[in-house]
Amino acid sequence: MKQFLFVAALFLWTGCANNPKLSIESPDGMAKLSFSLKKGKPAYQVKYGEETLIGSSKLGFILKEQAPLLESFELSASKQNSHSSSWMQVWGEDKNIKNQYQELFVELKEKTPPHRRLNIRFRAFNDGVAFRYEFPEQKEMKDFVIMDEKTEFNLNGDYSSWWIPQDFDSYEKVYQQSPLSKIKAVNTPVTFRTKKGTHLSIHEAALTDYAGMTLKREEGTILEADLVPWADQTKVKTSTGTVTPWRTIQISPTAGGLVESKMILNLNEPNKLNDVSWIKPMKYIGIWWGMHLGTEVWAEGPRHGATTRNTIRHIDFAKKHGIGGVVVEGWNAGWDKWGQKDAFDHVTPAKDFNFKKAAKYAKDKGVELIGHNETGGDIPAYEHYMDSAFSLYHSLGMHALKTGYAGGIYPRGEHHHGQFMVRHYRKVVKKAAQYQIMLDVHEPIKPTGIRRTYPNMMTREGVRGMEWNAWSEGNGPDHLVTLPFTRMLGGPIDYTPGTFDILFKNSKNKRVKWNADDLTKTRVHTTLAKQLAAFVVIYSPMQMASDLIDNYKGHPAFKFIEDVPCDWDESRVLNGEVAQYITVARKAGNDWYIGSMTDENARVLELNLSFLDENAAYEAVIYADAANADWRTNPTAYTISKKKVKKGDILKLDLKPSGGQAIQLKKL
Repeated sequence: MKQFLFVAALFLWTGCANNPKLSIESPDGMAKLSFSLKKGKPAYQVKYGEETLIGSSKLGFILKEQAPLLESFELSASKQNSHSSSWMQVWGEDKNIKNQYQELFVELKEKTPPHRRLNIRFRAFNDGVAFRYEFPEQKEMKDFVIMDEKTEFNLNGDYSSWWIPQDFDSYEKVYQQSPLSKIKAVNTPVTFRTKKGTHLSIHEAALTDYAGMTLKREEGTILEADLVPWADQTKVKTSTGTVTPWRTIQISPTAGGLVESKMILNLNEPNKLNDVSWIKPMKYIGIWWGMHLGTEVWAEGPRHGATTRNTIRHIDFAKKHGIGGVVVEGWNAGWDKWGQKDAFDHVTPAKDFNFKKAAKYAKDKGVELIGHNETGGDIPAYEHYMDSAFSLYHSLGMHALKTGYAGGIYPRGEHHHGQFMVRHYRKVVKKAAQYQIMLDVHEPIKPTGIRRTYPNMMTREGVRGMEWNAWSEGNGPDHLVTLPFTRMLGGPIDYTPGTFDILFKNSKNKRVKWNADDLTKTRVHTTLAKQLAAFVVIYSPMQMASDLIDNYKGHPAFKFIEDVPCDWDESRVLNGEVAQYITVARKAGNDWYIGSMTDENARVLELNLSFLDENAAYEAVIYADAANADWRTNPTAYTISKKKVKKGDILKLDLKPSGGQAIQLKKL
């Protein structure tokens, strides 16, 4: 009997050593991540409660001119620990962020020569799970090239999915909804809902000196990482002593819980900037919308928008209405050479734009003049001029800059979302911080939480934004109620809401077709009240009021844009379903602001004001769709009303088709 027990115990021990299984749970016990090493092949699995979300999924790499890092591993060591802390954002949706997780760290080593080592770090949060690969310094391997990352996401069902198609250069796509089995290849974040109603979204965090990750469906419901390549078709050029971005799976029992998640921020390094006094969230207007409408142009000439006179007119408007900044696109020479190599130097103004005069006038008025650097994708030229350009802007008292990367990338063959451009974007962020410049980046690398580490990285486009309404079929009624649950999970969006002339009636006889087949078919696909609601729902610390300033003059609804902040102490998603509707409440100081919006379907939502302070009265200023409002036939009909409310009161939100409601709750 003793001999039998000894043999049985030895068998069990040997089995555990050859096929170890380790796991961690989120602090609340809901999310569970398991790691296994079966026949030398590492894999992971994710459960939420009793529901398996992601079945056994492979991990590893294909390398150039080296054996793959996929199998023949053994477990050298593992350790687990818990973490609980909090930190304060420089700006954001919430000031105070809790960072709580359980961590599992595994060290793997090849059983056979050359005995290379690979580590994997897993974390389980209440709002999801994440993992990254770490390449320890070792004599067996130093510099290496990744040809393919074989990370799998073996989703345990044909989930409902919201996605945009894979594109190595653009995120400016319409989101589609389909079963997971209909997906071919997608950009991240990509969002899912299981049959039991659990929501999850796959993305990445802390993308630093690595290729952006897209996903491709290999078979069934398995998605695999598909890294954006260099021009030479390699994926990542790196060395040991480095780590990959985190592969993130945000999880929530509700759609709104995804929006409230802070996991991606928590996976980034803390703020590296010592002085952040110059970083100030703001609303802005600008010389921009006229170009998209076709009433003005970027290049010098009789229809040039960025003249000194027009800029001063915008600065005066901003000063009068408490708007923080004015962006001026087309201020510099070179737009007549658009698309050519070395078109811009980013320091030479157009002949009809007095740069120093405009900058001084803005500074004297207390308005931020926001520069604009359109690179046309010419990276060598921009990096050549960047230091002198940023130095000039700093000397003129400018602390904000909008950059653009429209068109193909120079050197040709490189992609917007490959490692080449990830390195460039990070270089720009660091250089901008050196000269105390905040950034609003268009045609960017996707947001992965770097705003925590470099809080001068304020906002970015990377979305099919407002301008598409001016020269295409536009963004449909469900677009704005899809973005919070998809693209915005990565970070702030410079969508540029606030268009009041929804049918472009005031510009009808001034427009010149430049990027549209038929101007008569262009319009905004929302009501005016929904445009106001977007200032709360679609978060950006630099938030643009996009319309021509003449359309704002004397308009009562512009009062909401004047009043609404763009930096918050606290935010809550009060209700919502992906691509259908959403209501968000945000607090700044003593006051709350609420934005609610719907898709093409009218809705009546009941809103419980249980989040208000006890024993306090508030004045609710309500900007709502009028009774006869409809995005198709009567989009600009709205009402403004006031009423006193308190904690626990119920507000009835009557949202018309593609409509919305914006509410200011002022504490009395």
